[in-house]
Amino acid sequence: MNERVQVRVNGRVQGVGFRYYAQHTATALGLSGTVRNLADGGVEAIAEGPESQLKAFVAAMRQGPHAGHVDDASEAWGDRQGEFHGFEVVA
Repeated sequence: MNERVQVRVNGRVQGVGFRYYAQHTATALGLSGTVRNLADGGVEAIAEGPESQLKAFVAAMRQGPHAGHVDDASEAWGDRQGEFHGFEVVA
């Protein structure tokens, strides 16, 4: 079953390649969606795909790239909406 997860990550997550880490991870897992920086200094990713791959994606987002540091992360699950083609970094 395909699902959707929205992950919001806070900590040292901007200026450390976090969005490209998320894109690389999502692409490797075969997920579609987007990732973007937030005005509050956090990062938000929305991903769609099979539940097992989404769980692996969430775990990777909670860890982050080596240059970053995740203080906390929240996730919200829902039904796939099918609006994405590939996984993109957005402004």
